[in-house]
Amino acid sequence: MVHFVTGGRPDDDSRLGRNGRAARAATLVTRLQAMQRHINAKNFAVLRVNGRGLPTARKLACVLHNWGTACEANAHDLVATYGEELLAHLDRSLLPVLWDGLGEHQTAESADFRPFAHRLTGRKLIYSGIAFPVRLGAQGNGYVVFTGSYIDASSEQVVDLHSRSCNIMTDMLAADEKRLFQAEALSDREIACLQMAGDGHISEEIADKMGLSVHTVNAYLGAATTKLDSVNRIQAIAKAIRLGYIS
Repeated sequence: MVHFVTGGRPDDDSRLGRNGRAARAATLVTRLQAMQRHINAKNFAVLRVNGRGLPTARKLACVLHNWGTACEANAHDLVATYGEELLAHLDRSLLPVLWDGLGEHQTAESADFRPFAHRLTGRKLIYSGIAFPVRLGAQGNGYVVFTGSYIDASSEQVVDLHSRSCNIMTDMLAADEKRLFQAEALSDREIACLQMAGDGHISEEIADKMGLSVHTVNAYLGAATTKLDSVNRIQAIAKAIRLGYIS
């Protein structure tokens, strides 16, 4: 049983936050384990794209897995071997990705889905795998990966797992944004500036309407953009709408 405590000390609040995150992670792990068993895979991993701007600044990072002590080596090998190709594929396609492992019988197959899947060349890793690309915006792009020795998935399984992978990434992004909402709430002035910017007003117009200097308005908008972990003002406005700050 989980007990929720209100009005506790800061340490209590921090502990509850950690417990909540652990509970969410456990739920995700349970769902991913059920998915891996669906296609006889041995392990799963969730890779998310870190870095913004130029393609050279982006990389894939493993944020959830059940590789155990082999995680660092497995994730490094996967990203080092196929990372650039996976990032390029994510930019142009949402088709699942398959690859074969080093062993003679380490293969990943989906015979009736073959025309609609992208296959990575060569047997370069110690495991075969299938990866489902997901695009949810700057902070929600990546792959849900399943690895093993022999993976054989029907077209129905591929479609089902891809849909469930999108749900996994959506829930992870929502949890991130919920923590952001709680930890870095926007000030009233930042919200007001964002709302007016979202309504199509430029900084000079916002400054005039609010009785502020243009420099101050830009400072509020810059602070809001940073808090919302956004690349620019447009993305900050979109995220503020999604989080319910502005309409």
